[in-house]
Amino acid sequence: MKSLFEENDLKAYVRQHAEIPQPLAARVYTSKLIGRDGTLVLHGGGNTSVKLKMTSVVGEEHDVIYVKGSGSDLSIIEPEGFVGLDMEPLVKLRILDSLSDEEMENQLLTHKMIASASDPSVEALLHVFLPHTYVDHTHADSILVLTNQKRGEDLIREALGPGVAVLPYIMSGFPLAKAVIEVFEQNPQAEAIVILNHGIFTFAEDVRVSYERMIDCVNRAEAFIEKKIQGKPLWTRRDDLSPFSDRRKSAARFSQMVRGVCAHPGPEGRLRRFYVTIRNRPDLAEVSLSKEIREICGSGVLTPDHAIRTKNRAVYIETLPENDESLGQSLRELVETYKTAYERYVEEQAKVRGIGGRELDPYPRVFIVAGLGLVALGFTRKAAGVAADIAEHTIEAKLRAMAMGGYLPIVESHVFDMEHWNLQQKKLGRTTPPILEGQVAVITGSAGALGFGIADRLLAAGAVVVISDIDEIRLERARSTLAERYDGDRIESVVFDVTSLQSVEAAYDDISRRVGGIDILVPNAGIAHVATIEDLDTDAFDRVVAVNLKGTFNTIKAAVPVFRRQGTGGSIVVVSSKNVFDPGPAFGAYSASKAGAHQMSKIAALELAELGVRVNMLNPDAVFGDEKISSKLWDLVGAERMKSRGLDPEGLREYYRQRSLLKIRILAEHVGNAVVFFASDQTPTTGATLPIDGGIPAAFPR
Repeated sequence: MKSLFEENDLKAYVRQHAEIPQPLAARVYTSKLIGRDGTLVLHGGGNTSVKLKMTSVVGEEHDVIYVKGSGSDLSIIEPEGFVGLDMEPLVKLRILDSLSDEEMENQLLTHKMIASASDPSVEALLHVFLPHTYVDHTHADSILVLTNQKRGEDLIREALGPGVAVLPYIMSGFPLAKAVIEVFEQNPQAEAIVILNHGIFTFAEDVRVSYERMIDCVNRAEAFIEKKIQGKPLWTRRDDLSPFSDRRKSAARFSQMVRGVCAHPGPEGRLRRFYVTIRNRPDLAEVSLSKEIREICGSGVLTPDHAIRTKNRAVYIETLPENDESLGQSLRELVETYKTAYERYVEEQAKVRGIGGRELDPYPRVFIVAGLGLVALGFTRKAAGVAADIAEHTIEAKLRAMAMGGYLPIVESHVFDMEHWNLQQKKLGRTTPPILEGQVAVITGSAGALGFGIADRLLAAGAVVVISDIDEIRLERARSTLAERYDGDRIESVVFDVTSLQSVEAAYDDISRRVGGIDILVPNAGIAHVATIEDLDTDAFDRVVAVNLKGTFNTIKAAVPVFRRQGTGGSIVVVSSKNVFDPGPAFGAYSASKAGAHQMSKIAALELAELGVRVNMLNPDAVFGDEKISSKLWDLVGAERMKSRGLDPEGLREYYRQRSLLKIRILAEHVGNAVVFFASDQTPTTGATLPIDGGIPAAFPR
């Protein structure tokens, strides 16, 4: 690992942030350097601080510490990610023999320099008590490889030398802060302090020195490990297991089934679904076939901090039955066994402490499937990715620790204390989830205004949205526009042809590998052709039918096995048309194909009810879009409609507005709102048709 510190880069960052004190700007700069390396910290792990003097509004000078906000990610942190605290009253807390978590939190919150700033790190008092201007803390993999062994303390001293003090594991908060300052005062020449099973702190008066001490310690630990394991294999392949013949297909199938098995009722009364992240690089797939992997899954987290993201153990799956029913039964048994063990662990640990167990869900977050790789779950896509990242690092670190002589699991009491600690749980932002959080929505025909508007509303409701179209250029324009409004991590795009069942099935497998499966399906792809029956070319008619009717059939048909494997119901909302009930002349191909798709959707409502899948239809009229995302249908037929009525584009829009009862212009977001209504199961409705046309009497469903 090389130091990434560049003096010119530091000066440039300080110049760019001239509005904040220079020491704070320097602190942010090196914090981002630490966060850039996943072997040091991952997703909110670690923390940094700087002490400086500031003048209050009444002209008094104060000693202030800026410490990383709780849960902030060092890789992307900016100045506002740090919380300023008045040091004087906080330093005095050291004289106390004990301090409750509630009072510690109260003291930290009441001494913030800005009331609206985020909560400070749970290790803020440790940073306060140490006298140094700069303090850096990481959960470096190589440090944990050394500490998580029987001779952890001896190995750290051997690897890092006398300039590093060592403490046994102590839970974060006031007790750890007291222990750290006491061990430093006993070793005032120390340049770093290692907490077994936790991580390392470095400190200095200069920002570069503190950062590079961290890099130096980690490098020395890394070199020590490499010397110890040189020439040793990290894992041994089992002879009785082999990779899947079609790993991609197996990954899609497993993802669909595991998220279904782990879905469960949430405290809000809604079904809570998980997203899935798969990591199946060749090396991970190989490790999943090793003799060591079962022990890795059962030997706990590298540091208790990880437990809120991954739980303490992973589930190992040796084989995947080819039959879906058998696989489902096997998964249910494994998950039930995991849940029972987890609930027993909570009950036992709570009983020892004489407290009630905190109500955390007992479902696993990490699965290792032999021959497939690593599968991680999360209530949000980000949470699934975080769990996967931590699990990857955990596997690699444990393999190296085992090669050195043996990995020593952290005792469950430490894991429980951290996992169920209220201050730690706050990092997860426990709020009422958006109405569609946990669900995956797939929209065909997303490159046009209607599909785009539906995607926008589903994203606003919390879903992960997969937009699809056959037009790759327009689809990318839609994706990038949505990504400007929403978290791009919740948006996926897939190019496929709805007229080909094979193309649709392959796309659904791809989607399942990316996010886990499908919960909401919106068949929206459609084309039009203007011609009287007399003039209608049969090839043109076939093209319209292929997209509008056969395309709807294909998108629904291919989704049925996905819904069946998940076993959690779902929602299909078909974008039909006002023309189903009120067709117009010279629009026979479009009207007939849409009527056929509408009827097919009613049949789907009859057949899929047993799976808990609701199928409803929307009948919009005259959705035009805008200059950036136009309507593909009106791009095709608009010119003819304007010519026949002698209207310009605005006049055509006004014509359609005026012909409705409500005299309202129909927008794509109106259709999107209707999709959200049906997808969120707010009424027990299936087989319904909802007009979104401002009121066209001839198109009233009857």
